[in-house]
Amino acid sequence: EQEPRQRVHAVKDLIKQLPKPNQDTMQVLFRHLKRVVENGEKNRMTYQSVAIVFGPTLLKPEKETGNIAVHTVYQNQIVELILLELNSVFGR
Repeated sequence: EQEPRQRVHAVKDLIKQLPKPNQDTMQVLFRHLKRVVENGEKNRMTYQSVAIVFGPTLLKPEKETGNIAVHTVYQNQIVELILLELNSVFGR
């Protein structure tokens, strides 16, 4: 399906607009979070649970506008997408 690829591409393009130190920090952090999820049988952390914990912190809007619950859903989905598509988003 085309839509997931478009989402990955859009997220990748947004990350490329960040300053290089931010991109590097983001990559290190998300690679670590991916390792956390890969040890889910020990720590009970899934893609969803990591996204719920880190989404609001990592993707906080500059200005709180509109429905915070809706923002939170999007934040969680983006974090989950980045974790699931880590190599596509950051390359190898």
